[in-house]
Amino acid sequence: MSDVALKSTPLEDRHVALGARMVPFAGYNMPVQYEGVMAEHKWTRAEAGLFDVSHMGQARLTGAGAVATLEALTPTDFAALKPGKQKYSLLLNEQGGILDDWMVSRPAPEGFMLVVNAACKDQDFAIIGDNLKDDTSFDILGDRALLALQGPKAKIVMAQVCAPACEMYFMDCGTFELLGETVFISRSGYTGEDGFEISIPNARAGELWDLLLTFSEVKPIGLGARDSLRLEAGMPLYGHEMDETYGVVESGLSFGMSKSRLERGDIRGIDRIRSERDNPQRTRVALRVLEGPPARDGAKILGDDGADIGIVTSGVPSPSLGYSIAMGYVPATQSAVGTKLKLEVRGKAYAAEIVSIPFVANGYHRKPKI
Repeated sequence: MSDVALKSTPLEDRHVALGARMVPFAGYNMPVQYEGVMAEHKWTRAEAGLFDVSHMGQARLTGAGAVATLEALTPTDFAALKPGKQKYSLLLNEQGGILDDWMVSRPAPEGFMLVVNAACKDQDFAIIGDNLKDDTSFDILGDRALLALQGPKAKIVMAQVCAPACEMYFMDCGTFELLGETVFISRSGYTGEDGFEISIPNARAGELWDLLLTFSEVKPIGLGARDSLRLEAGMPLYGHEMDETYGVVESGLSFGMSKSRLERGDIRGIDRIRSERDNPQRTRVALRVLEGPPARDGAKILGDDGADIGIVTSGVPSPSLGYSIAMGYVPATQSAVGTKLKLEVRGKAYAAEIVSIPFVANGYHRKPKI
């Protein structure tokens, strides 16, 4: 057992007061559930769930070298990212392995906001600091909390709390005034639903949390439902669907790589990226469990002949669908939708098949196509 004391978010006392079951996660004492994963999951799909994600790392990059700093570490064209927009990206090592995945926003022309995974933030921030280009300022925003309001009724609540934020579409971001503070809000999230992520000074986080919970549409949601929601949405989790051993293409994350960067060839690990593109060996797939218990992280994926061909990286019983689902890696030659496979759970093989991603259709508020 570790002797290292767990860190707290500014909202820990409120989670405890609400009866949350608290667990260690990425070095923090975090709520895994309040009334139960199933109920919280279904509430978020139908109403609006409120998540404390203040354990995530937040930082700001500004200055003339900010674009070059980001592009030296990622496969994304950040020069092309317009103010008011947000982009999913990946931190790569020199060999093209994935060190973390990031959300990078540009709320104003002069700089970028980063949100990185809690378990990776110390590593990520050190790498950024060691690779800063000239005329670049890097500020770790340890004084800000992060709240996520997710679900089809999130917009109803946000219209009464910060109406201008409702004018944004999916993957838009901006700077707003809320509770007398300057806050950064993006229309995005990790559930597959419409929603907002709000970065606010720590000192006002509790007040915002309390305000949002006054709405009948909103309930607090823990890490347990956050995981099942993201898996239904087909979203990868660092340490499961990706780590240094996985590359951008095989992970199904090419949408985080810009075509312009690929054409220029100025990406860390470009040889690996080209190899995975031209001669794929394995790929991430979505799996529907047709029989038996849920297949969890680490379960073997077997071919129809019983041969060991891959591994499950995440798996849960799907509250929305009523059956178990999983993600994992299989050979590219056996990755077509409809392929029948087996999953080994506690020494027994159970039938499964590859299905399309996402498992549950997303509810993002996208800008209408003209």
